[in-house]
Amino acid sequence: MANLFVIFLAMMGGIATALQGQFMGLLSVAMGPLESVFITYSGGAVVVAMAMLVAQGGNLKAWNTVPWYALTSGLMGLVIIGAIGYVVPRLGVAAGFTVMVATQFVAGAIIDHYGLFGAMVRPMDLTKALGLGLLMAGVTLLVR
Repeated sequence: MANLFVIFLAMMGGIATALQGQFMGLLSVAMGPLESVFITYSGGAVVVAMAMLVAQGGNLKAWNTVPWYALTSGLMGLVIIGAIGYVVPRLGVAAGFTVMVATQFVAGAIIDHYGLFGAMVRPMDLTKALGLGLLMAGVTLLVR
């Protein structure tokens, strides 16, 4: 039952990601990519700030207990959001996200294989390599 909830949550995240990509594409075309990112981050910041107020500040004091590179996650988010806003109106939602998600799989496989940034080591094997190869073939078919 718990796995069904996690799968449902992942599906909702996927739907929200596709919708966000389309909405950010509309903002980017009408206003510009920087403005699109600003609106996206501002809206998210307001919601998170309200949630943290309800949670009485959360655990922000622990910021200095994480590795320095974990603190760059906001910068990574800007790259992601900026790429979505710029790529979707130019390639389309499906093609844009296909390239982005496939690249996530490749990067994730590298991070797993070497255990980078504190990840558990999950070695690359022939099956995973074949899966990544098939994924890249699918990307090529979808984007062309």
